[in-house]
Amino acid sequence: MSPLVSIRQLTHTFGRGNLRRPVLTDICLDLAAGEIVILEGPSGSGKTTLLTLIGALRSVQTGSLQVFGQELRGARKTRLIKTRQQVGFIFQQHNLLSCLTAWENVSASLRLHSRIPKRAYRDRAVAMLNAVGLGEKVDAYPEKLSGGQKQRVAIARALVSSPRLVLADEPTSSLDRQSGREVVDIMQRLAREEGCTVLLVTHDNRILDIADRILSMEDGALDSNRYNMI
Repeated sequence: MSPLVSIRQLTHTFGRGNLRRPVLTDICLDLAAGEIVILEGPSGSGKTTLLTLIGALRSVQTGSLQVFGQELRGARKTRLIKTRQQVGFIFQQHNLLSCLTAWENVSASLRLHSRIPKRAYRDRAVAMLNAVGLGEKVDAYPEKLSGGQKQRVAIARALVSSPRLVLADEPTSSLDRQSGREVVDIMQRLAREEGCTVLLVTHDNRILDIADRILSMEDGALDSNRYNMI
């Protein structure tokens, strides 16, 4: 099968003129459908930049980046939007809207999908909140939720539209040991059930066991000598 994500000689820089500096250098990577891949490495090594490029949140400068079989380098805005609509994003901070209940926060991402009728929003959101163990919190506002519960809502929001790819950036960094473990176990279970690919950036050595592969990045480059298979 063709990889869900295929990257070849991807290089990315920030700044201009004398301030120009490389952030990613000659990245080559394939992500297969249905696998869970962890990307580790020190802060500032380029991990988040790579995630935002794969998620079509930044423009590709040099090299090739294909997602769902479509080349993103030089792609039109409509193509980038269509790609983003098939990706679930989980960030370090849950980024919930305080004025919305749990189910309303989850259903907010459904507004991007015209194929899903509005009348189905609550049922889909409630079903996903049940899946992450928050069935009794569907009408709760974020201020009434713990940190772990808020992150579960964020996971439900990322998965409610059945994305083909989930990109997670340090999803456990603000959680205690137990909450962090529960969050990644939920991600792993739901990813398997939904059949999507997960690329997860983390410094948390406690969750490495969920991965099919562990990749290491340093100074903007993937270290092929430190690829691991679980």
